Amino acid sequence: MEKIKFSNVLPQVFTNRSDIHSDVWKQDVEFQKGHLYLLESESGKGKSTFCSYIVGYRHDYTGEISFDNRSISDFKKKDWVEQRKCHVSHLFQELRLFPELTAYENVEIKNHITAFKTDAQIHDWFERLGIVDKMNTKVGLMSFGQQQRVAFIRALVQPFDFLLADEPISHLDDKNSTIMAEIMLEEAKKQGAGIIVTSIGKHMDMNYERVLRL
Repeated sequence: MEKIKFSNVLPQVFTNRSDIHSDVWKQDVEFQKGHLYLLESESGKGKSTFCSYIVGYRHDYTGEISFDNRSISDFKKKDWVEQRKCHVSHLFQELRLFPELTAYENVEIKNHITAFKTDAQIHDWFERLGIVDKMNTKVGLMSFGQQQRVAFIRALVQPFDFLLADEPISHLDDKNSTIMAEIMLEEAKKQGAGIIVTSIGKHMDMNYERVLRL
């Protein structure tokens, strides 16, 4: 997938509002593969909603969203399976990890489906992010910041054209935020992928090519 386009899109919950001043909502905006974007806004302006539309979890909007000029309103279940497995990876704000599984098991369960990364590559990411000693710890016993790093690693064990990172460093210190940014850019470069990061203020220090306000 080369392009994601939003055409006059507006979440239905905002339909009766007259104070929408956004670079995305009710605008025509494109996200191109291989480029780096930052979406900034206050809480409640629709950052997670934006991501949910792209991965097909929500459809409560007016306007049109298209992938390579094909409207996603035409997508069937099999189309969304293909998108989520091969084209769009999503690092959820709420993480959506399995608390009863270990950190490694949370990553491995996805990598088992995609067969995209080796154990050595996964181990290296755990080490670089300072949680290699937590690989066999149940996620439910880990801090939120540690869980964010596990969810980040899980997001990378698949092929993607776009990586959606929804407030990925809200509970991380500057050192780990920097390391996460380095790994993210490395992997995106390998795949020629685009990155869309959302933020309510704290964001990774990267050379964003375009900053948009929700």
